[in-house]
Amino acid sequence: MSTTILSSATKTVRIGDGQPFAIIGERINPTGRKIFQLQLRNGDLSRVEIDVKEQVAGGAMLLDVNMGTPLADEAALMTRAVKLIQQLTDLPLVIDSSIVEVLEAGLAAYQGKALVNSVTAEDERLEAILPLVHRYGAAVIGLPNDEEEIPEDPARRVELARKLIHVATERYQIPIEDIVIDPLAMPVGADTAHPARTLETIAMLKDEFGVNMTLGASNVSFGMPDRHSIGATFLPIAISHGLTSAIMDARSPQIVRAVKAADLVLGRDEWGASWIAAHRAQQAREKAAIEKAEAEAREKAEARGKAEARGGT
Repeated sequence: MSTTILSSATKTVRIGDGQPFAIIGERINPTGRKIFQLQLRNGDLSRVEIDVKEQVAGGAMLLDVNMGTPLADEAALMTRAVKLIQQLTDLPLVIDSSIVEVLEAGLAAYQGKALVNSVTAEDERLEAILPLVHRYGAAVIGLPNDEEEIPEDPARRVELARKLIHVATERYQIPIEDIVIDPLAMPVGADTAHPARTLETIAMLKDEFGVNMTLGASNVSFGMPDRHSIGATFLPIAISHGLTSAIMDARSPQIVRAVKAADLVLGRDEWGASWIAAHRAQQAREKAAIEKAEAEAREKAEARGKAEARGGT
């Protein structure tokens, strides 16, 4: 498989079959978050700072940035958000919008090589977005659906991916390593056969094109209880079929541990060094938390004792 290289001003991340699975933090997105939407309409990006901090702490390797908010100047918000995030972290960014002008605003503000999220196989979208990707030297996520359908049949998804890859590489000279295909993850709650179709699509795309792939991992569990368990089960299976990255909840230790364990058992973590280091770091955090709690309890006990002593005199 090819290797997709993304970068910020100072950090490079490689996505590929022999690389650690790339965790793309999904949280900087106001969809379904009414308070965040209100903050953005008011020009308040303070929640972005919190989302960056939590996702970096959780193990994100890239951050998806979406400013899609009704009644707001999305392009201006994207410009501000990209500049702010690049001051807060050196992680490469995924510029996420369905509006071409917003994508261009994000790419113009970005320092490094970004990943554009996303382009479909619709002729109009290909003609609008791929020149932008080429102009800014970015990489792009391709969705195998068109004007007519979001196909259920894996073979049809591969057919549309073939069209998208052909147009991108031949007409717009975008290297195939800069094309990341989304095999389409649909909710298991809508049809329990959906995950199997996604897995079949992943395997077919890997065999024919050797491209890197990503998907919205949270889509799989949408509408179901205990969503993190579903994600932690689905992703390692998808990784074994050829998935090389996912837009996912980097704040979930359960899901992050699952993909790190997949790296380990699939030979992408030499001598288990990353797994062991992460375990030791977690032990250190737990020990520090216990020591902090004990210190606080002692301080409270001492304060209570002094108060009782004063009351006795």
